[in-house]
Amino acid sequence: MSVEPSVGVLCQKARQALAEGNPQLARQCFFQALAQAPEMADIHYGLGTTCFLLGDLNGAVYHFSETIRLDSSKVGAYINLGAVYNQMGKADDALQVLRQAVKLDSKRAEAYYNLGLAYRHKGQPELAIQAYREAIHRNPRMVDTHYNLANLLQDLGRLPQALVHYREAVKLDSNFEAARVGVEQIELLVQSEQQANAEKSSVIKRAPVTESKLDMTHPLDPRFDGPALQALHRTTIVSENTCRDLARILEDELESAIKELSSALLYNATATELADKLEKFERAMNRTRAVQKAWQQNMQKLRELNEKLLLKPLSAANLAAAKGTP
Repeated sequence: MSVEPSVGVLCQKARQALAEGNPQLARQCFFQALAQAPEMADIHYGLGTTCFLLGDLNGAVYHFSETIRLDSSKVGAYINLGAVYNQMGKADDALQVLRQAVKLDSKRAEAYYNLGLAYRHKGQPELAIQAYREAIHRNPRMVDTHYNLANLLQDLGRLPQALVHYREAVKLDSNFEAARVGVEQIELLVQSEQQANAEKSSVIKRAPVTESKLDMTHPLDPRFDGPALQALHRTTIVSENTCRDLARILEDELESAIKELSSALLYNATATELADKLEKFERAMNRTRAVQKAWQQNMQKLRELNEKLLLKPLSAANLAAAKGTP
């Protein structure tokens, strides 16, 4: 006659299975333990984690909620439940449980990180920034927090601040390709903006402006239009390079990541393998978005420079020529 393993043995076996990347076995062991102790909070907590790893978000919500019902002091359950709600796009539910987590333990950086995600989903960027900063204050080595904060700051046009956090993400993880691209693109944009401002200031000081109108009949005056032409040349080169980068990423990285993810889904890969493919796909998508955004910003710069040259203020020399005077 076989003896049924104890709850403690089953839970230990389940945790070992999770550590070895086998959530299916972990769930089986946790369910066996749950049959013996259905009101044990730690079992529900383990099942919540296992369901999340298996992509069963509804199951994760149920078991983390049960954990909180059985042990309302378990802060990790609130944080994980908030993270699951974020994954499900339920920002309001996420905010509710994450605020409770902060009340229970204001030192948990993960709670603030997930609050930042929820606020961003809600379209409240300033609150998201504040939450991300709180997370970094409590744990400065949270790479994803630096990266997400940098993305948000870049979207808001706060490039110098975004650059600080992209650089910090790269410093913490030298293989974080998306963060490295963020650094490179913002450095190019900041440099281009500084050059444009310097050239604009120089033109204002040197060029007497008498009127502005479309001048399609007279050639550009190198003495007057030189700075703008140089800026146009530099921006064109940056745009070409960025376009090449985008094409290469789409062909070499994103296409490969999509194929590998599709294969993993088609052939029932393990949870660990699927998570690896998802991470690779997300990194490729982040890199694509970053380069695409930089390309769009450079194209906008090209349009502005083009308009500046076409609708250019007439120099004294061109004005005289337009009037037919020597």
